[in-house]
Amino acid sequence: MAPPGGHVAILAGGLSHERDVSLRSGRRVAESLRAAGLEVTVHDVDADLLPFLDSARPDVVWPLLHGASGEDGSVRDVLELVGVPYVGTGPRESRAAWSKPVAKSVALGAGLCTPEYVTLPQSLFRELGAQPVLDAVVSRLGLPLVVKPTHGGSALGVTLVERADQLPRAMVDCFAYGDVALIERAVRGVELAVSVVDLGRGPESLPPVEIVTSGPYDFDARYNPGRTEYFAPARLDDDVLQVVREVAVRAHVALGLRDLSRTDVILDPDGVVHFLEVNVAPGMTETSLLPQAARAAGLDLAALYRSLVVRHVRR
Repeated sequence: MAPPGGHVAILAGGLSHERDVSLRSGRRVAESLRAAGLEVTVHDVDADLLPFLDSARPDVVWPLLHGASGEDGSVRDVLELVGVPYVGTGPRESRAAWSKPVAKSVALGAGLCTPEYVTLPQSLFRELGAQPVLDAVVSRLGLPLVVKPTHGGSALGVTLVERADQLPRAMVDCFAYGDVALIERAVRGVELAVSVVDLGRGPESLPPVEIVTSGPYDFDARYNPGRTEYFAPARLDDDVLQVVREVAVRAHVALGLRDLSRTDVILDPDGVVHFLEVNVAPGMTETSLLPQAARAAGLDLAALYRSLVVRHVRR
């Protein structure tokens, strides 16, 4: 018999560029849930998944998948098709948040600030010629710029462009991870990650985490200790922290997210909070930001994760 809280199946792995991060997240959450007294199985997303769900009949699934399929809503669609409850945002809302331009449009509609941007597919450069398009981008948005794929996380394919002659290389790197690029005006300031959790009382933000890194906050800086220093809570005045936390909650609500999310923002020198993107499957590794924020709030990770799970256990 499964212990109180039921049998939890964690989905980790998949075939995205962020597979290794997902596996690390899955292991960490599994350890915490087992410490909380739950029965936990970690399963990859492969041809055995549906037979496993049919035979094991877990009480709840937690998709800890980063990147495509895990965050674009497709796996969540399948979970709904087979009638298995799960932790996290639904498929349609996941798709909106997964698309950085869509999420930015929703944020703008909710009255939030976001850096000026354009979204350009790779095919457009073939049709119009790369250099005239890039010249127009620089003329309109200025420098510095940030180039990133419209989908994906962990800073894969993301480049900070300081000079115009760096832009072509940045586009090549971006298109290695997707066919559409988002180019936005770079905002200087304090980089912050704000996690939101909902344990049944409505969405509440955890203490913002300030990110200080030597060089770009890229994949290596995110997942290999040493290059990045984190401050949780961020070293900001309480009134500023409150504004930042409210932005994350407003983004979470505007996008219709559920259970948990993480919003990335920049606080500029004028005190303006700029929404960058939101993540419906935040990393849960040893260096990830949501666990840091939870600890800064004085929360026990095992208890927090258990609370997220038991809300969706089959009744």
